[in-house]
Amino acid sequence: MAPDFLFLILGVIILWLGALSIFLWSTISHYNKLSKGLTDKSLKSVLENLLKNLTKNKEDIDYLKSYCDRIHKEGFFHIQKIGLIRFNPFKDTGGNQSFILSMVDGNNTGVIISGLYARSGTRWYAKKVVKGKSLEHELSDEEKMALREAKSL
Repeated sequence: MAPDFLFLILGVIILWLGALSIFLWSTISHYNKLSKGLTDKSLKSVLENLLKNLTKNKEDIDYLKSYCDRIHKEGFFHIQKIGLIRFNPFKDTGGNQSFILSMVDGNNTGVIISGLYARSGTRWYAKKVVKGKSLEHELSDEEKMALREAKSL
C-alpha cells in the first residue's frame, strides 16, 4: 500500500474518533444534568424523578388555571367603571357645584351617588343600578350620562 493512502485512512480514523468523542462527551454531560441531585444515578431513577416532577407540575398548573379563572369571575363583581359628571341643577347657584358619581362592576351593576348643592345645603342621593338600569327609581338625564360614561370605559 502506498504511504499516502495509509495517511488518508489514519486521518479518517482520527476524525471519526474525534467526532465520537464529542458525541459521547455531550451525551454524558446531558445525562449528568438529568441526574443532578440524585444519589442513585441510574436511568430508571432519573426517569421516575422526571415523571414525578411532571405530574406535580401538571397539578400545579391545573390549580393555577382554576385559581385564575376564579379570580377572573370574581373580578366582574368589583367596581371597574367610574363615571363622574359635574353640573349646575339650580339657577340660583354659581358654577357646577353638584355632581353625579356612577360606580359599576363588569356587569354594570353598582350605585349612582348624586350630590346636589344649593345655597341652603347639600343633598345626597343614592340609586341602585342593576345591569345598567335603575330598578327602584327613574334616572335623571345627568345620571344616565354618568352611567353611560362609566359603561364606555
